Amino acid sequence: MKHFRKILFPFALLYGFAVFLRNKLFDLGVFSSKSYTFPVVCVGNLNVGGTGKSPMVELLIKLLKDRKKIAVLSRGYKRETNGFFLLTGKETAAQVGDEPLQFKTKFPEIAVAVDENRQRGIEKLRQLQTPPEVVLLDDAFQHRKVRAGLNILLTAYGDLYCDDFLLPAGNLREQRSGAARADIVVVTKCPEKLTLEGQQQIKKKLGLKENQQLFFSTIGYSSSVLNGEISRKLADLGFFTLVTGIANPKPLSDFLHSMNLDFNHLEFSDHHRFKDSELENLRKKKRIVTTEKDFMRLKNELSKEQLFFLPIKTEISDHVKFEEMVKVFAGN
Repeated sequence: MKHFRKILFPFALLYGFAVFLRNKLFDLGVFSSKSYTFPVVCVGNLNVGGTGKSPMVELLIKLLKDRKKIAVLSRGYKRETNGFFLLTGKETAAQVGDEPLQFKTKFPEIAVAVDENRQRGIEKLRQLQTPPEVVLLDDAFQHRKVRAGLNILLTAYGDLYCDDFLLPAGNLREQRSGAARADIVVVTKCPEKLTLEGQQQIKKKLGLKENQQLFFSTIGYSSSVLNGEISRKLADLGFFTLVTGIANPKPLSDFLHSMNLDFNHLEFSDHHRFKDSELENLRKKKRIVTTEKDFMRLKNELSKEQLFFLPIKTEISDHVKFEEMVKVFAGN
């Protein structure tokens, strides 16, 4: 695969020029970006997938939902609908996307919407009977038509954007220099015992500006699995099948192995749409453990007694400082 990607290097140069030109035109004001008088927070990345955007959005929701009226706006990746769609929580993942449905299911009290046009989506949200005071943009770092007041850029430990290259030779959506637009950079999926020396080495590699704040986060896995109604201890499951359709399932697989659990792993691509034949095969499994995002796509296809998901959460180093920055920006 690495050798094949080297062959694609000339295409990466062409792609890079197009992205560079687009960003330059936005920077020069030739292409317009819209700013807002209320707080808009953008969560995104430079790499394609796998940096932990959904857990970060959920962390922000938890920080702000009891203080402000908030809304989450996503494009609804791979959804079958188009335009603006305000979720009720009764939709399917195919209609609105698995991540927006996950947000609405976990936080039914907040507004969650999808729209590929983020400017239109924000305007529609502000026209609601109870308009949001803060809008969280999921995966919108490259959506330059909206100028967020606070940009949070995520990059995964072991897969830092500074070590990557542009698509299709690498996994970068844009040049590494795009990180300069971020106010906060979070290195996600760090080992729990990452030393201060290790943090300093990463900070040096990233080469951030003085005004940019750097944080480190780890994934916190639950000791129990859920299915919406039932909770069971991981240690009591016995043999199960792990089903993943996410960009990087290795941290999850490693965690389950570290607990000496007995399972086999069926791995699919990110946001995978399961075929009838694949679903039929899954229905033959006695017990399935999956991610919360995958659960949104499978819960209507498999029995409740069969399907469980493992909750996760983002745990931030120096979380007091991080929370204070977010709350101050949101007007708390």
